[in-house]
Amino acid sequence: MERRTLLRAAVLGGSSAVLGGTLWRGAAYAAPAQPGTGPYGALGTADANGIQLPSGFTSRVIARSGQTVTGTSYTWHSAPDGGACYADGTGWIYVSNSEINPSGGASAVKFSSTGTVTAAYRILSSTRQNCAGGKTPWNTWLSCEEVSLGYVYETDPWGVNAAVQRPALGRFKHEAAAADPVRQVIYLTEDETNGRFYRFVPTTWGNLSSGTLQVLVAGTATSGSFTWANVPDPDGSPTTTRTQVSGSKSFNGGEGCHYADNTVWFTTKGDNRVWQLNLASNTYELAYDDSLVTSGTAPLTGVDNITGTASGDLFVAEDGGNMEICVITPTDVIAPFLRITGQSSSEITGPAFSPDGRRLYFSSQRGTSGSSSGGITYEVTGPFRA
Repeated sequence: MERRTLLRAAVLGGSSAVLGGTLWRGAAYAAPAQPGTGPYGALGTADANGIQLPSGFTSRVIARSGQTVTGTSYTWHSAPDGGACYADGTGWIYVSNSEINPSGGASAVKFSSTGTVTAAYRILSSTRQNCAGGKTPWNTWLSCEEVSLGYVYETDPWGVNAAVQRPALGRFKHEAAAADPVRQVIYLTEDETNGRFYRFVPTTWGNLSSGTLQVLVAGTATSGSFTWANVPDPDGSPTTTRTQVSGSKSFNGGEGCHYADNTVWFTTKGDNRVWQLNLASNTYELAYDDSLVTSGTAPLTGVDNITGTASGDLFVAEDGGNMEICVITPTDVIAPFLRITGQSSSEITGPAFSPDGRRLYFSSQRGTSGSSSGGITYEVTGPFRA
């Protein structure tokens, strides 16, 4: 499935949008969206947790920073950030980074088949400002340090095996990672105003101890063709990885990254854009650009973490903005899925779906307090599209 967007943006009523001219499986132009007519309908009034949701959806608090996770003796970490879910028998696990420096690291919460919390524990310690990351096909969590010359750490969601530093994936201000099992590579974003987009080609797929770090090479336009070039010195010292390859394309603040169906999507917060690489054709383009909204209010601002579903929907979390998670459908209808109220000094992080696709996990990094010690991790349950 390859999504190709010809950017003619329109917003109707400031609540939903179509980036028109979409070609999806050869489909014709998408029909204009109507106000409040995203795939899940309009948002209702805020619930007891301060979250506005569409009809049929409910929320609950899973954990709060500095407090023990319900049913366990484990104290949840500060500044929860990137996350992912893993099948665990009939239950599942949600892992979450901690974006503080020093300490950082990551934690996990284990759930039974009914969604009851059965355990919580640490899976990574003594690292720095672990922001986003990514899930591997062999069920490890890549936790990324968002600091100069930061590392990627490969961690065990079950907390059995010790975390391993993976310097071969490069040393830079890491943000997110996404695995591509078809090409057997890992894509990586860089959170710098002149950051780059990378891929790591392991010597052996499933083993990240060695391989080749490459950077995307393309022109300055917002669409076109691209190639990959080897980064001569992945260690990034004394010359940063983003300045080693002439012609490598600059991106303004790389954030979330998601792979599916021969396409990788990633976000850039500096210009409120969602990019897509069409890997079958080696072309890139914009999937969303708020500067192209021609009327009303852009439905998605402060783009950050991104994830997707089996239906082809993309869910993009906002760092600031209206504190929303917005959905982008395969026909490029864009609308808010949820909104957190009363937490304007926070950001939404770590969206990830349970293995059955029925539950969405995410965090408000600073909660109502506006500080890293006030983080709240949530679960939303409801009739998500299959």
